[in-house]
Amino acid sequence: MKVRPLLISLLIVICSTYLHTHHHNGPYVGEVIDRFNNIEVYYNGDSKNVFGRNTTYDNYNLGLNYQCVEYVKRYYYYVYNHKMPDSYGHAKNFFNKKLPDTKLNKKRGLYQFKNGSQYRPLPGDIIIFDSNMKNKYGHAGIITYSKGSECEIIQQNVGTKTREIIGVMEVDNKFFVLDKDVLGWMRKG
Repeated sequence: MKVRPLLISLLIVICSTYLHTHHHNGPYVGEVIDRFNNIEVYYNGDSKNVFGRNTTYDNYNLGLNYQCVEYVKRYYYYVYNHKMPDSYGHAKNFFNKKLPDTKLNKKRGLYQFKNGSQYRPLPGDIIIFDSNMKNKYGHAGIITYSKGSECEIIQQNVGTKTREIIGVMEVDNKFFVLDKDVLGWMRKG
């Protein structure tokens, strides 16, 4: 008679252990949570998490796994067959603040447009955010949509909210993305 309560207790422990290790509330680190033009966005958990470096078959550095820079470089590598001449650096370092609007950023092999450019940000452009009090490295994403008074970006390493709509305003034939941290956008020529 004492075997049955012991067996039931053992089954409860096994089942609760299984449920604890196999059921969770949210995505796993490394799980695909979105995609744009068939390029996946992976979940990173905490934004400070680092899970090694992602490199391509030809040893091109895409960046630290599941970080924002890794996503935009992977996007440009697979969609545009683009390798940045300087493949290292934080998001904020992608944008050369001293370079005039519409000029080629030689370190990145991309044309850059200052926030306030005569050219509107377009789908496929990399949008670059400067550092701020919450994030000393800056941030980067890909523009997925840009019409009228808004644009949408897709981004990695921001939790599960991968898409964000940001206002766009045209003033005196210049386009401004309405976020104080946006330095500008970059695109392949």
